[in-house]
Amino acid sequence: MRLWFRAHNARLIAFALVVALFAIPVIALLWMTAVPGKSYAGPLSPRTAKETELAQRLRRHVEAIAREPHNIGHPEAFERSARYIETTLAGFGYQVATQRFDNGRARNIEVALLPDDGPGPSLVIGAHYDSAFSAPGANDNGSGVAALLELARMLADLKAEVGAPIRFVFFANEEPPFFQTDYMGSRVYAERLRASGEKVRGMWSLETLGYYDDRPGSQHYPFPLGWLYPDTGNFIAFVGTTGSRDFVRRSVAAFRARAAFPSVGGTAPGFVQGIDWSDHWAFEQAGFPALMITDTAPFRYPRYHSTADTSDKLDYARLARVVTGLEAVVRSGALQRP
Repeated sequence: MRLWFRAHNARLIAFALVVALFAIPVIALLWMTAVPGKSYAGPLSPRTAKETELAQRLRRHVEAIAREPHNIGHPEAFERSARYIETTLAGFGYQVATQRFDNGRARNIEVALLPDDGPGPSLVIGAHYDSAFSAPGANDNGSGVAALLELARMLADLKAEVGAPIRFVFFANEEPPFFQTDYMGSRVYAERLRASGEKVRGMWSLETLGYYDDRPGSQHYPFPLGWLYPDTGNFIAFVGTTGSRDFVRRSVAAFRARAAFPSVGGTAPGFVQGIDWSDHWAFEQAGFPALMITDTAPFRYPRYHSTADTSDKLDYARLARVVTGLEAVVRSGALQRP
């Protein structure tokens, strides 16, 4: 009998270990991907006049910035894109600052809304304006730049009442061969911000925002995230590493409370494919909470890093809805509250 009990207990222990072996990863996955609120579902409401005008403005920006390859390898076009951004921001009434690096070949471009009563924990909203290789870069990342330009315009009236700094930053050198190196524009900027001692509430990286597809099966994910998220590529995603989980959750909750547009969100370790593929990586390296807002790029967009990534491929009406939702989040101050 004693031998039977020993064998029985051994089987129970083995069974418990097997259950734990499967349960712990599942629990961890659910913890990483859990976000508050509920994604908008159903038909989108008719476009407002504001959204129609905004869609037209977004398209003009993309056509101006991303009509040709623009990066260190195409310096004249790179300079034209930078000057377009600077001229547009100045036209909105901002004082434009630049941060040159890489022996002056590249520059970050920044404008800011600053409170009158001293610095506070800032919100940084950024987008890279270089394209990859020989791609025009309409979606990657003309769409992000256009969205950031329009957010700067739409939020400019907060200048007299902003409670904490809001920094709009256009980064150079996000694409290879500079990606995740010391010559990446966002890396240069984030390190300078860290060295200044300024507190940062969080950073949004606007990355490939303009492509949507209503066909089932149009959306893909790195393993094992496909088990949890929809397979139709008609949403916007809020993505970060696990170190920024709280900021991701607050951003998703604030967007879902204010925007009638499908959304997903979640975090994962940096080794999961695609999780740190943007400028939010640089801010996390500097110790700041950060996330990427994206249409998920190559997991949905077939022209990623392609010469076919042209302005006619984007859905500006839906991009306008996303930008309107992000404006509402920033204007509400939801992310500035502890």
